[in-house]
Amino acid sequence: MTDIIKHECGIAMIRLLKPLDYYYKKYGTWQYGLDKLYLLMEKQHNRGQEGAGLGAVKLEAAPGNEFIFRERALGSGAISEIFGKVHDSFKDFTTQQLQDIEFVKRSVPFASELFIGHLRYSTTGKSGLTYVHPLLRRNNWASRSLALAGNFNMTNVDEMFEQLISEGQHPRDYADTFVMLESLGHYLDREVQYQYDKIEKSRLNGQEVSHLIEEKLDIPFLLKRASKLWDGGYALCGLIGCGDTFTLRDPWGIRSAFYYFDDEVAVVASERPVIQTAFNLKKDDVRELQPGEAFIVKRDGTITTQQILEPKEKITPCSFERIYFSRGSDYDIYRERKKLGELLVPEIVETIDNDFENTVFSFIPNTAEVAYFGMLEGLEKHFNHNKAVELLEKRDQLTPGEVETILAKRVRSEKVAIKDIKLRTFIAQGKSRNDLAAHVYDVTYGSLKRGKDTLVIIDDSIVRGTTLKQSIIKILDRLDPKKIVIVSSSPQIRYPDCYGIDMSRMSEFIAFKAAIKLLEDRGMQHVIESVYEKCVAQSRRRKEEIVNYVKEIYAPFSDEEISDKIAEMLTDKDIKAEVKIVFQTIEDLHRACPDNAGDWYFSGDYPTPGGNRLVNNAFINYIEGQENKVYQYSLNFTNGVK
Repeated sequence: MTDIIKHECGIAMIRLLKPLDYYYKKYGTWQYGLDKLYLLMEKQHNRGQEGAGLGAVKLEAAPGNEFIFRERALGSGAISEIFGKVHDSFKDFTTQQLQDIEFVKRSVPFASELFIGHLRYSTTGKSGLTYVHPLLRRNNWASRSLALAGNFNMTNVDEMFEQLISEGQHPRDYADTFVMLESLGHYLDREVQYQYDKIEKSRLNGQEVSHLIEEKLDIPFLLKRASKLWDGGYALCGLIGCGDTFTLRDPWGIRSAFYYFDDEVAVVASERPVIQTAFNLKKDDVRELQPGEAFIVKRDGTITTQQILEPKEKITPCSFERIYFSRGSDYDIYRERKKLGELLVPEIVETIDNDFENTVFSFIPNTAEVAYFGMLEGLEKHFNHNKAVELLEKRDQLTPGEVETILAKRVRSEKVAIKDIKLRTFIAQGKSRNDLAAHVYDVTYGSLKRGKDTLVIIDDSIVRGTTLKQSIIKILDRLDPKKIVIVSSSPQIRYPDCYGIDMSRMSEFIAFKAAIKLLEDRGMQHVIESVYEKCVAQSRRRKEEIVNYVKEIYAPFSDEEISDKIAEMLTDKDIKAEVKIVFQTIEDLHRACPDNAGDWYFSGDYPTPGGNRLVNNAFINYIEGQENKVYQYSLNFTNGVK
């Protein structure tokens, strides 16, 4: 993706199922869990570079000692910073003390059996350490203490907020992270109180009562009660101070989560290969948490998976996980990305007029490399078929030398652009900034026949088109190609996301701007006005009643018409080459990624009612010039209070 977008978040959880001295004896360190958490987080560094945090719970902390710990930091170096701080805390102890496992368990911070980690990319405009997970709700009762980390965006924060108020609470923040924390914390408090009331009249002492409450905590029950109103995509990890932990995935399957356990450890992460790498596992050893399912580990080490919410009729895991976000080292994702490239071949062949002799193929950026391999394999198959047809048709006329010449023909592939340095374009303004942006990549001179070759470049997706316009197309034009074909392995991105990706404003999408320009060019502004009026008319309705009328903006045009307008808008007047843009079709996206049907970015078919409300608000805000309000939901749509 040449236009870098903030996206997703990463979660990790580790629960040690043996005493600390077991790991000390077997692996030579009681820091086994901490070390594995570090590895899980570093392997998911791609999922969040604004901040990171970790939380930990000691299972046998004595009264007077801390039992729940947290460390957080901001910036791309946050992982190293938080683990550096944890290790710095060990310097307060002598070598002898750190080798005494009983002392370590009793006195050393983060010498714990239970850990969660989080990597953050903000998608709501809320930034700063306050919003870095895990969020923490402290209480002197361990069973009432809660640390929460997740990959989520909720589309109905207003309803969740009102629910808390109706329960008698006074929420201190409107951000979905805090509302989620207070919602879960509220029902955790009620569950603890329920268990306390059941055993209050027993003759047990206070500590015995507390331990019995912890033993009987019904995690599935509290998750069902807390999540009944949630609308959005989420993979949520929670640590309860008594030592219980849970991970819950949304019932639409939008956000991803994977888990593994054996007799030593239980693990959760956002991506499968991360767990495989950290624990040297095979693909089938790691399981995917199913939509609406929770992975629960009790204090005593009992592990269960529970269906908390019924899976929705239409399961829609995010397709962007497959196209771009998740690590390409995953067994399935690698093959799916190759298939995305291969399925583009018919359109590419048509665009280059089947002229392989005068066409060079390459890719930008590096994340598109796997799709590039798939594209090359598809092109080779097509080209080999052409060679076979030629050999059969001319078999009685060809000399041995001519046969060798035909067989020697190859698809021409080159590394035409190399990202050399990260230029600090923020130091410049105006045209000077754009000039600097045009030098982010170096080109490989001599890789094309000047004025004769067509250059085909594959990208994994095109969102805003800003980088293409300001740098990539200008850079490629230095090679003097006759034609530049930009190929996107994803379809046209037309609609905002509301489930954890920073694509929330209509004006960010070059496909939307192209459709608007086509309407204006053809004197069809009435379509824009009509969509706006329909959106305003339904803006105060319940989210379940809202329709995505923004689809009508695109309806008058074919995909090719919008693609051609995008190419026109991204091509400066000083570009000498003809520029063409080819997009994946939604149908072929589903062929390549059959198990990840979440295509709302491209189709506008949102899996939850809150999605239609978001796109409705996004279009209104675009027309009214108020796009910074996209994620500001009204507190009560039914009575008009804002």
